[in-house]
Amino acid sequence: MFNYKLGLEFALEQDQNDTLKSYRNQFHIPKDKDGNELIYMTGNSLGLQPKTTKSYINQELEDWANLGVEGHTEGKTPWLPYHEFLAESMAKVVGAKPIEVVVMNTLTANLHFMMVSFYQPTKTRYKILIESDAFPSDKYAVESQLRHHGFDDKEGLILWKPRKNEELLQYEDLETILEKYGKEIALIMIGGVNYYTGQFFDLKRITQLGHEYGCKVGFDCAHGAGNVVLNLHNSGADFAVWCTYKYLNSGPGSLGGCFVHERHAHNKNLNRFTGWWSHNKETRFKMRGEFDQLPGAEGWQLSNPPILSMAAIKASLDIFNEVGIEKLTEKSKKLTGYFEFLLKQLGEHSIRIITPSHPEERGCQLSIQVKNADKSLHIKLTEAGVISDWREPDVIRCAPTPFYNSFEDVYRLVEKLKEILN
Repeated sequence: MFNYKLGLEFALEQDQNDTLKSYRNQFHIPKDKDGNELIYMTGNSLGLQPKTTKSYINQELEDWANLGVEGHTEGKTPWLPYHEFLAESMAKVVGAKPIEVVVMNTLTANLHFMMVSFYQPTKTRYKILIESDAFPSDKYAVESQLRHHGFDDKEGLILWKPRKNEELLQYEDLETILEKYGKEIALIMIGGVNYYTGQFFDLKRITQLGHEYGCKVGFDCAHGAGNVVLNLHNSGADFAVWCTYKYLNSGPGSLGGCFVHERHAHNKNLNRFTGWWSHNKETRFKMRGEFDQLPGAEGWQLSNPPILSMAAIKASLDIFNEVGIEKLTEKSKKLTGYFEFLLKQLGEHSIRIITPSHPEERGCQLSIQVKNADKSLHIKLTEAGVISDWREPDVIRCAPTPFYNSFEDVYRLVEKLKEILN
């Protein structure tokens, strides 16, 4: 437990003693029209650009200009195996083995590809369980899978809901659902960190519970990858998907990541969509033979990698590799705890934090409900130089990201919020 204090002096002292403070200078911080740095609190929506990203992409543009097609084999970072250069670093970030991880496609596309393999409904076991306030894209994706297989998308969808007048989900309620419907549920698909409340779920507990009832279990880790220690391998989950443009700082619309547990690595009988990049590398270019499945998560690829997007991911992952997710989350807990401490000084009559207060049950995002507020509050915050995130009906999401946010950022944000509320 950290001993927080009020006043700017404490924040500046924490920044001075922060072993990761130099990393802030490795990111482009947006500025206002007068050249002052904005308080950027939306790494949970789009991470800031590492200053090295441009050189990583420029290297590929140069290789393309100078080598043309030969860049596939002769480039500084050859394009043919480019995705392999990301696997080890990405595996460390999400707590997996390299064979379990691949960077490919985008988030919802990957979710569909995973459901091709891990949602195998029968007449009696066809339902899908998700959290009631899942990210809309997840809900749309699972509903469309139900329809695709000929099931009613309302009757086939089971929602894990919070209790009346609560926002957070309770595991006992999940247990009750499984006791009642477990034998009818083919797939449990939960957002590892809920986008709205910031609740970080116990992936291992959910997986074990689902597997007890014979369900396949997967997670959307869009708000978890690069934010919390996921330990995907140890969770035992069948699969997970995530994007890289939030906490992994790879740029708007960049590629997603995929985890498939190693127990499925050599199972060639798993139903899946295939393409030539999931074919054996040794014979891929012989072109005439029958399909020969690659083992591991790579075996779910379809197409050759989009290099410019991967270069941006590599730039960010190289910084993650340098620091390590454990050190980042250590700072994150301290920074988010400080944010929570300052918000609580504003008084519960005006502020309510709906994110769990236990550091192990959240990442760096705090979701704040402000009494009687509407979007005008968010607009005033923006005008005051704070980039935060408004979610209907009444929540402001702020994510003090450990790579580039400081204790001073947090202090100044709360001071500005205090001014607006007064």
